[in-house]
Amino acid sequence: MRSIFGKPPIYPIGFVWGLLAFLISNPLLLASNIEGIQGENTRKILKIFEQISDIPRCSTREKALSSWLKKWAKDKGLKTKSDSKGNLVIEVPAGEGYENAPIVVLQGHLDMVCEKAPESRHNFDKDSIKIIREEEWLRADQTTLGADNGLGIALCMTLVEDKTIAHPPLEMLFTVEEEIGLKGAAALKSNFFKGKIFINVDSEGEGVLTIGSAGGTVSLITLPTTAKNLPKRSEPYKLYVAGLQGGHSGLDIHKNRGNAIKILASVLDGLYQAGQFRIISVKGGTKANAVPREAEALLAFEPAQFENFQQHLVNLRQTIQNELTSAGENLAIELSPSANSKKSKSAITREDTENIIKLLNTLPNGVANMSAEFDETVEMSNNIGLAYFNKNTFVVVSLERSAAMEKIETLHSKIQAASSQVRAKAKVVNQWPAWKPNEKSALLKRSKKVYQSTFGKEPQVQVVHGGLECNVVAVQNPRLDMIAIGPTIENAHSPDERLYIPSVAKLWKFLKALLQSYAE
Repeated sequence: MRSIFGKPPIYPIGFVWGLLAFLISNPLLLASNIEGIQGENTRKILKIFEQISDIPRCSTREKALSSWLKKWAKDKGLKTKSDSKGNLVIEVPAGEGYENAPIVVLQGHLDMVCEKAPESRHNFDKDSIKIIREEEWLRADQTTLGADNGLGIALCMTLVEDKTIAHPPLEMLFTVEEEIGLKGAAALKSNFFKGKIFINVDSEGEGVLTIGSAGGTVSLITLPTTAKNLPKRSEPYKLYVAGLQGGHSGLDIHKNRGNAIKILASVLDGLYQAGQFRIISVKGGTKANAVPREAEALLAFEPAQFENFQQHLVNLRQTIQNELTSAGENLAIELSPSANSKKSKSAITREDTENIIKLLNTLPNGVANMSAEFDETVEMSNNIGLAYFNKNTFVVVSLERSAAMEKIETLHSKIQAASSQVRAKAKVVNQWPAWKPNEKSALLKRSKKVYQSTFGKEPQVQVVHGGLECNVVAVQNPRLDMIAIGPTIENAHSPDERLYIPSVAKLWKFLKALLQSYAE
């Protein structure tokens, strides 16, 4: 190493050994975890995914990634266009022998769910996602990985990078704000792209052809409250629920993972029966479409009650733990004096405290009913994803999903009933349609044939309970022939998200064969 002044720098031996120990304990800083992965194409895709992971891309903040993609396209001599919402199309000409083939749209989304572990100091606005390899899986360091949908973007880009692959004319359509209600896709104009064959690359199971997905609504429940001064003997105590897996509010809703907000509500109810307190604040969840992993409440009561509450908490904790069947749950429920004791001079009234407890306990949550048409598929559910105070108003956000949108009113009725009994108001603030399956689809028939010939077995055909952008794109373009594909991703929308590396190679092989089939 040479310094800019022409002489090699000299470091103390202790510094050198310390630096070496630091690098060994932080392998991410020594070399990419992608280099040792088998398969040239897999490495190419994951190398691009690494580059995407260096760019912050939380929902509504996708501009940097969009600009990076535009530069990449310009360097390749490809045309791009954007709409007023920020959606992007990259046009890729047909390869030799495919000049008369139909245009194929490859579609993914630019944003990711930005979730992190409580102890993480990651800043999603400026920090790169740190990718860790564990045998045949990739995960991130205490954050969501962003394979949903960064891997799909990388897959599309690799198709263009690989000059050995001939393919039909492509339109790579990348949308914004997918993770907060499919907003980018909903803003698409019908003439923004030309292709009628539409392949979404945002599904989460290799070997699976998705042909339908649930529609959804978001309900906002508001309860006005009144705060009054606390008695001098009252002290603030923090009730904290943590250690839960969380996950995707659609794809994981049937796995009986604990919802931290609902667990907090159950504990509050149990403690209130043992002795009264007043609520100072409640905070739970981070995203409507993620099952909450943590929740907390700040309570005010006299110190003499603390021991009594602690004794009741032992039984409550055990009862709740017994009800959780998911193997990954590590439930923690703690009640302790608050460090902010000097700041809490008021709390909401006892009546409002009781109303909040009642509201949270009576609101529906989880699977409402299973599909009669598709095995082991949820037909309708809801997720209580957020609970918080906005000044003097207590707010709860519920995300409802249904494959049959005409039935979703039954969930709305239950939410209205739970709200009205405590004089809260509930209203639907966002909604999107279901993507109805078309089992006679020509694209589906072709995809099944290609998969069978490529791997010697039939793919699984499914309807998913999560929402895909096919739902809203189909409304503007009802003549589209659509499927969704993707790699194997587990625990999306949580810091436990991980990507199965071998599934990337199979997805690549299938998509390449599917596109090449249009030369026949």
